[in-house]
Amino acid sequence: MRMLHTSDWHVGRTFHGTDLLREQAGVLSHLADLVVDEAVDVVLVAGDIYDRAVPSAEAVRVATSALRKISEAGARLVVTPGNHDSAARLGAFADFAAAGGLHLRTTVAGLHQPVVLDDEHGQVALYGIPYLEPDLARHALEVPSAKGHTGVLTEAMRRIAGDLSGRPPGTRSVVLAHAFVTGGVGSDSERTIAVGGVEQVPASVFGGIDYVALGHLHGAQRIEDNLRYSGSPLAYSFSEAAQRKSVWLVDLDAGGLAGVERRELPVPRALASISGTLGELLESAEYDEFTESFLSVTLTDRVRPVEAMRKLRERFPHAVRLDWEPEGGFAAVLRYADAVRGRSADEIAASFLADCRGAPPTEREQALLTSALEAASKHDPDRDGDIR
Repeated sequence: MRMLHTSDWHVGRTFHGTDLLREQAGVLSHLADLVVDEAVDVVLVAGDIYDRAVPSAEAVRVATSALRKISEAGARLVVTPGNHDSAARLGAFADFAAAGGLHLRTTVAGLHQPVVLDDEHGQVALYGIPYLEPDLARHALEVPSAKGHTGVLTEAMRRIAGDLSGRPPGTRSVVLAHAFVTGGVGSDSERTIAVGGVEQVPASVFGGIDYVALGHLHGAQRIEDNLRYSGSPLAYSFSEAAQRKSVWLVDLDAGGLAGVERRELPVPRALASISGTLGELLESAEYDEFTESFLSVTLTDRVRPVEAMRKLRERFPHAVRLDWEPEGGFAAVLRYADAVRGRSADEIAASFLADCRGAPPTEREQALLTSALEAASKHDPDRDGDIR
């Protein structure tokens, strides 16, 4: 049996305010192409189909289209919810969807009830563990003393092991889970699932399983040969700019796990970070290659440029993030009392403007500040113009 392991689609997510539905639809359509090209039998989606519990109609349309294309390509699907999904909404029509080959494993009560598929070597039992919020799951699992993620996942795996032990000898096992396993490396785009300061669970919790398809961390990584994260199909933060997004192709034979291979996914729009003065970035041919990239820009001008993002987008239409780090650094920060002691309101306002943009006010700006402060003082007769 050949499986394709993916996760963390986050359909409906934006990138620094930019809609990604078109990019998401394109990458997810490629999964259907892989099903055909690689003769995939089952696609595993280990959580976070959507980016929010109540997705938009457009996000539902994109996700539904992707699932339909995968099914039409000839693969069955096993899907579990992640911490961004609403398990109840995702699994609303689970019984009907299963008839068409889409198996939505969304309930805590049913996590030990596998999807059972057959190949030439016998049965494969695929168990879907929905994301388990410890405070809620410990009661649903009837283990009120369970502590944190490790406690509830340990109980979930105990129930799975109990079911597996009663199946025919030689039954191979697959588990889908959405968790932070010790040894994994996170990025800036994952929502924390820390409870009481502890979100990680040891890999040993999943012992005895032929393959564990993990979701939650957005970078593809191997924890153990049979324990892997597929990562997200798109980069959702600039910390992922160097990652090559991919999926795992997992083969099972009569003895269990036979091999795992990586397949890279297309990149709809590259991510890049550039820095320099505004003039350099707008004029130098050195930056021509970034005109179609999502850009994080750091300006190094000594004085903060006016309307910098508008000007940058004339050359880099997909610039989405802007920072200002003047060459030579910022001036030393004074304590409030030291910064205002013995200074007039005009001096404090001028100093504030200089700190914000790296240059004092012009004569015209100073006149405007003085006029505004004088107007304010008319409504505060006790104000004497100095800060004590």
